Amino acid sequence: MIWVAVGVAALGFMVVLEIVARRYGQPGPLTSQVGELVFAPKPGPLYGGLALMMVVLTWRQRLIAAGIAIGIDVVFVLVRWAIGAEMTDGRYFGNGALWVMSGYAVVAVTRRTGQERVLLLKGVGLGLLLVAGRKTGDTWLFITSKARPAVLDQYVATADHALGNPSWLVGRIVRATDPIGTHLLHLVYAQLAVAAVVVALYQLRNVAVERRFPSHHLVRTFLVIGLLGPGIYMLFPVVGPVFAYGPGASGTGGVQWAVANLWPDTPPSITAPHPMSYDEITPRNCMPSLHTAWAAAIFIHSRKGPLLLRYAGTFWLIATLTATLGFGYHYGVDLVAGVVFALTIEAALRSLDHGWDRRGIQLVVYGSTVFAALLVSYRYLPMELATHPGVFGPLLLLAMTSVIYGYLRTTKLWEPAAAPTRQPEPQPEPV
Repeated sequence: MIWVAVGVAALGFMVVLEIVARRYGQPGPLTSQVGELVFAPKPGPLYGGLALMMVVLTWRQRLIAAGIAIGIDVVFVLVRWAIGAEMTDGRYFGNGALWVMSGYAVVAVTRRTGQERVLLLKGVGLGLLLVAGRKTGDTWLFITSKARPAVLDQYVATADHALGNPSWLVGRIVRATDPIGTHLLHLVYAQLAVAAVVVALYQLRNVAVERRFPSHHLVRTFLVIGLLGPGIYMLFPVVGPVFAYGPGASGTGGVQWAVANLWPDTPPSITAPHPMSYDEITPRNCMPSLHTAWAAAIFIHSRKGPLLLRYAGTFWLIATLTATLGFGYHYGVDLVAGVVFALTIEAALRSLDHGWDRRGIQLVVYGSTVFAALLVSYRYLPMELATHPGVFGPLLLLAMTSVIYGYLRTTKLWEPAAAPTRQPEPQPEPV
């Protein structure tokens, strides 16, 4: 019933986004997803979704599914090449993965029964949810750029003085490491979903054997973060330092929309902030930093993996934080809010799995309160934060640290206690 409720809610949400996007003259997530059955898609999410779906299959079935997907893609690529269709931005393949997932949904309904049908439908749903999440996120970002013409970057940049304007500092450091450091960080930043799939596949590695999914895994956290985060963007629209105080990451927006061309050389002066108009192209996707939230979730879920996976989770978190600041995509206070946001969602999902108790409720309420207090302070107290950095900078970090501590303390109490090893009773000495 939970899976059915989630599926219905997700479909309804996508229908709403489809309607809103079409009001702005763009196709929504449903239209875009159906179109990728034929037109050249973004391959990464599709094959990531196929990999997640295949956790419910045997190794023989996985090889067959992968072979069919690749075969379909080869046919599509040859047809596009023959008719001279333009193939850019790496959009060469991916249709096969979507066709295979759709085909397994039909197989589950028509050729499976009972628990096997439920398990296969869960696998298909998991893969399609990952794919649909990408489309939903793209539509959300488009809507933010149209629905929120004014942005609050001046408020966030002013509040960021409490932390010492870390984006300006890290931006200069990253520029000094160009081109090696820049290329590496771009790779990490762009392939966050790949890292998530790797960790999720490790967590779901025994599904085909045990014939059931674990009660909690990374994909759940990833999807909830992606669902709730863009809603905060609508309440607190921010474009980021490289756009509001620089030329734009790729020229988008440009200096004609910026306060001044300052990033990353000169931190902005402390002046009374006010909302500022910006273009209708750049997404308002800074507050909170969802890349930080997702990287934190990957780090948390990699802690119970092997040593190599734990090292990879740590590296991905550090590199993502460096990239979000160093490329001017986020302010430091965005990252603080992103960590609190991720831990609060993770606490809620783990409470749902463990069973709601007093500790879990307190942690979720506390994390939500801290997150709301951060947003309120950024919006209504930026001058106070900026003019007293020695007081409010440590307070911001202390607020984030308190949520981290509360999460670690609460989840540790939820861990099953290890049963003590029974020592053999000493045998009496022979007489």
